[in-house]
Amino acid sequence: MVIFLNLLLVLAFLFCIGSVAGWTLELFFRRFISKANPEHKWINPGFCTGPYLPLYGVGLCLLFLIASLENYNIISNPIWNKIALFGAMAICMTIIEYIAGVISLKITKVRLWDYSEEWGNIGGIVCPKFSFYWAVLGALYYFLIHPHILGALSWLSQNLAFSFFVGFFFGVFIIDAAHSAHFVAKLKAFAEENNVIVKYENLKSQIRSFHDKTSQKSYFLFPFRSDKPFSEYMKEFREDFEKRIGKK
Repeated sequence: MVIFLNLLLVLAFLFCIGSVAGWTLELFFRRFISKANPEHKWINPGFCTGPYLPLYGVGLCLLFLIASLENYNIISNPIWNKIALFGAMAICMTIIEYIAGVISLKITKVRLWDYSEEWGNIGGIVCPKFSFYWAVLGALYYFLIHPHILGALSWLSQNLAFSFFVGFFFGVFIIDAAHSAHFVAKLKAFAEENNVIVKYENLKSQIRSFHDKTSQKSYFLFPFRSDKPFSEYMKEFREDFEKRIGKK
């Protein structure tokens, strides 16, 4: 039982680290690479207000668990064993990405990312190119992080301060997620009323551009904050939304 509780605590800590690290990675990706942000502005990439992306948190936990399976030596050849390991990481991360994307599209009518222009994409949610990137990230984790993380996690899991940090993070995260879910409910209502799918990244970029053009203050941690009621703001930009986010 103690070993099981320690494992849960370790996974909770990995979720925290992965969520923050993934948010940082996406921040720079959207700033310098993403086509949905042509003006290359600094835009908060998260679904939540704070600096964390749960998808990456879950992903890091999976990478940790999959990397721990290497000791079983499923394939005798060590090179092919590692290739199979990285392939399993890529497949698992792609499945998580697909599930998250489908849930977002079907339930909230919001497209959090769009791979529609990528070769071999499935519903614009997953594609071979980004599955390959997942494999690369898995390899980087395996060689650069996993060998050093086991000892540190073992020490941290036995300290009360560590438990307090994890509990504090999840407390803030839950409150933030609840607040963000309330806002997404408004986006869903707008999407259903106008028969559209809201592209989250384009919407953030558009609001940021609007603030810049009208000399209004933009908020990095509150990218949807506006001086006007949100319902009025959405109506004013209805035509532009239809052009940029497209019909179903």
